[in-house]
Amino acid sequence: MGRDGIAGLVCLAASLGLLAATIGLPGPNLLVPVGPGFYPRIVLGITAALALALIIADIINQQRKTTTAPAATPDTAPNYGLVAATFLIFILYVAALPYLGFRLSTLAFVAVLQSTLRPPRSLKQWIIVAITALVTTAVIYVMFDSYLAVLLPRGRWTDF
Repeated sequence: MGRDGIAGLVCLAASLGLLAATIGLPGPNLLVPVGPGFYPRIVLGITAALALALIIADIINQQRKTTTAPAATPDTAPNYGLVAATFLIFILYVAALPYLGFRLSTLAFVAVLQSTLRPPRSLKQWIIVAITALVTTAVIYVMFDSYLAVLLPRGRWTDF
């Protein structure tokens, strides 16, 4: 089993263990139609399913490697600069939240992070970055603000 399979096993075990821990959470009642265990069970169930898919994919890839001649794999060096840039972008996002608010900070965060991870090289790619940032921000905002009734930060500078 390769690294992906081992990571999948760890995630599957953790997900199933945490899923079992949600059994004691109270269920829905007359005032709250969705109980406190609803969302953790959904997230943990999806995580367990994806971990299982990763394990299966790793097993299939391991079988393919043993039945075919090994191909030359390109050497991929770790990109520590990109990791550091990602952490810096996230820190700036968290620092900007109280000043710019959730909507503007998240829009900028998604656009900058996406541009850092895969720099756009054409107008079409810049448009895709902009649309992705807008849609991501809008979906998260509507889901948390409207559906889940979670108050998201408003900016001190923008009141937005």
